[in-house]
Amino acid sequence: MKVLLLKDVYKLGRAGDIKKVADGYGRNYLIPNSMALLATPGAVKQADHIRKVANESRSLLNAEMSEIAERLKDVKIAFGRKAGETGKLYGSVTTQMICDELNSKFGVNLDRHQIEIGPIRILGEHTARIRLTIDMVPTVTIVVHREGENPFAGEEVKPVEKAKPEITAEVEPEVETEA
Repeated sequence: MKVLLLKDVYKLGRAGDIKKVADGYGRNYLIPNSMALLATPGAVKQADHIRKVANESRSLLNAEMSEIAERLKDVKIAFGRKAGETGKLYGSVTTQMICDELNSKFGVNLDRHQIEIGPIRILGEHTARIRLTIDMVPTVTIVVHREGENPFAGEEVKPVEKAKPEITAEVEPEVETEA
């Protein structure tokens, strides 16, 4: 079945594109959710107009989301969990946990479906992608460590340099002479 996309659909295409999809996907998901129309000759004539309107709205959305993308860029969040001897977690760190942590720390309003990573079941550093828009996908580093350990112990911490007192004038020491 050929459909004309009315909205950007993740991993399928942008608004205004004509795509061939499975009949069930188009009939049961895309068309009822107003994401696509059946690609009839009349609908195909509207493709340029749909594409133009979608590009304008996409640029506005990207401008709004750029601030959130900058805040989330290169962020590290840590989770302390119980783990066995081999580093395998008792349980897992889910996308919902990551979403809640990001929402509370950075004041953003993310959904767990926007986070691209499976459940984390081992200790270590993991990278998750956050799908804000079809064009903006910042990455976040997730550090999973044992409970009670410092998650950033391996990283170098730069010592703060103490300010050296400045000597403004040199004074020659007084030498006592015998008279």
